Amino acid sequence: MKIIFAGTPVFAATALNALITAGYEIVLVLTQPDRPAGRGMRMAASAVKQIAETHGLTILQPPTLRDPVWHASISQANADVMVVAAYGLILPEPVLSIPHCGCLNIHASLLPRWRGAAPIQRAIQAGDKETGITIMQMDAGLDTGDMLLKESISISPDDTAQTLHDKLCTLGAHAIVNALALIQQKKLTPIKQEESQACYAAKIKKNEAGINWQQSAEEIERKIRAFNPAPGTFTTFQGNQIKIWQAKITSGQPDQPGKIIAIEQGGLIVACGSGLLRLEIIQKPGGKKLTIADFLAGFKIVAGDHFNSIETTATTHD
Repeated sequence: MKIIFAGTPVFAATALNALITAGYEIVLVLTQPDRPAGRGMRMAASAVKQIAETHGLTILQPPTLRDPVWHASISQANADVMVVAAYGLILPEPVLSIPHCGCLNIHASLLPRWRGAAPIQRAIQAGDKETGITIMQMDAGLDTGDMLLKESISISPDDTAQTLHDKLCTLGAHAIVNALALIQQKKLTPIKQEESQACYAAKIKKNEAGINWQQSAEEIERKIRAFNPAPGTFTTFQGNQIKIWQAKITSGQPDQPGKIIAIEQGGLIVACGSGLLRLEIIQKPGGKKLTIADFLAGFKIVAGDHFNSIETTATTHD
């Protein structure tokens, strides 16, 4: 089976590596152009390009696939199927029809729940107990194609977007290798998505990252995990933006939302709209992520002080 692989970040690179290890013939790799990265803003290759170069694969880096000039190059690969994972470019209909068996997408949710750009973050933010990988046949819609295979995992109470991403990297790689084997054996039956069960995982915006202490402790705690590592949630205190990286729900008497009601060696206890939150790892502008004990050694906060609530833009998922 000849495969074109289209992807860009680590999530995709893990799948590409698995396909190579499984012995599939990768006739072409599509990945986004090199971009400036790091403090020096030097041009850096994507994770997928790095894997492809290591294995001597043919690489194309089109800035867009809307230009027909790229379609000819893709057609020349004469591939049976294209595998797409977090590529970052829209595949127009002429491209979707180039491979003999079409294009398969490795999507990081159990479709039709969480179609769209940020399924990992939105699943955590919503309090979902499980998520997974769907291998789907791509069509012109946004993650609307027929489902070929699903594999699920539990979301643990302390999963962040990063830890869940890492689990789904491994699961996605396993799922696509499994799916291709079953396709070759003609053992997969496409299943239509149930539109009534669909919801959308809108891209995370920085203006969502502020904490509104009027929300419940559960909502805030989930948001902190969902937005870790990017963009990171924050609150403000006396004009300083304080990022919050780790917190736990705790018990105690309710108080005014945003009020710091106690300071313990391992945490700041903050009142929320309902419930209390124990802040454990925070960061001031230009500083490092610190435990509360280390943070308070250089920053004065006392019981009775208040964090400010930040109104954030509501994101609709339905």
